[in-house]
Amino acid sequence: MRAVLLPDVPDRSSVHARDRGARRRRASRRAPRGARVTPLRILHLAANRWWTGSADPTLQLVAGLRARGHEVLLGVIPGDRFETKAREAGLELLPGLALTPGAAARDTLRLRAAIRSEGIDIVHAHHSHDHWLGLIARPAVSGRGRPRLVRTFHNLRAVRRDRLGVRLYRRTAAVFAVSRQIEGRCREVGIAAERVHWIPGSADLARFAEEADPRPVRDEFKLGDAPVIVSVARLAPNRGHDLLLQGFRLLLRELPAARLLLVGKGETRGHLEQLVAELGLVNQVVFTGYRDRDLPLVLGAADCFALMSAGSDDSCRAALEAMAAGRPVVARRVGALPETVVHGETGLLIEDDRPESVCAALATVLLAPERGRAVGAAGRQRAQDVFSPERSIDTVERVYRSLV
Repeated sequence: MRAVLLPDVPDRSSVHARDRGARRRRASRRAPRGARVTPLRILHLAANRWWTGSADPTLQLVAGLRARGHEVLLGVIPGDRFETKAREAGLELLPGLALTPGAAARDTLRLRAAIRSEGIDIVHAHHSHDHWLGLIARPAVSGRGRPRLVRTFHNLRAVRRDRLGVRLYRRTAAVFAVSRQIEGRCREVGIAAERVHWIPGSADLARFAEEADPRPVRDEFKLGDAPVIVSVARLAPNRGHDLLLQGFRLLLRELPAARLLLVGKGETRGHLEQLVAELGLVNQVVFTGYRDRDLPLVLGAADCFALMSAGSDDSCRAALEAMAAGRPVVARRVGALPETVVHGETGLLIEDDRPESVCAALATVLLAPERGRAVGAAGRQRAQDVFSPERSIDTVERVYRSLV
């Protein structure tokens, strides 16, 4: 799809018609050989301010739908990393949107123009602001009625129990839940069961498919052959880094050569650096900073992956990526992590918030490296079998077609 014209510009419907025809021909060429595809016209709205847990699955979904021959536009907040990633992925962006509350009136006009000119079938929202905007902005498309509105809930907190939320959900044709917890909450707030669809969290499995060379990262941080634990999470108050550090200090009594890499950035880095100093771990803990581009290499250097919090989304993307990379996962039994990690098969789940429990789980993995590698291999297989992007795309596409 191409840039959408504002309502006050001269009519160029014939140009739009030619452009749409060209796009449909391109979409047909992208379809699998021998398949007869009727492309859907889909508008995704994703007001991601950062490259958060919901951002990557959203881009994978949009890219996957385009690869299946559908015509997909994506509306994003301009000027942030999510937009950059979308452009790098070659996705078609809807220009001129702000996706902020202060610009809602202007965004509504632009969305209405886009929906009419592009003949949108489905408006798919990923956040609460997008959801309301999509509801208000849907005009009737000549000969097609209003486009159907759907929503993905990426975390439990997003499912509202208040009157406004209930009213919004009644006017939403379908919702997707990235965890069984969210699926249950949707039903609790009154969304009809037949309109709630579970889609498993997904990771870019291809990015982690090959076993990464551990040497570059081990050389960078002078890790040698030490047992290495990697944790990938924003450095924020609710991510459990304090607990992990306390458990790691106990682990050093059994594995004095062990090292811990904390991957990420955030507002608690100063506090955590101070805690590392107080615990006497300055030579054993490494703050790597934000490492998105070479994350497969960072995970490749790990013998174990640790996660003490489910994070900002219920797809548990960090744990999924570690599993896709073939690393055994040690995680707390919180949020949707028990849906991701199978205790005793693809990792270990910690039942409480005691440092001793963290230490015991880490030691179990690191003191039996062959068993740890087998657990990691089982995690990789589970990621491929259950959490592949294709599985989620299958469900979303099937629901779309049932609505149009």
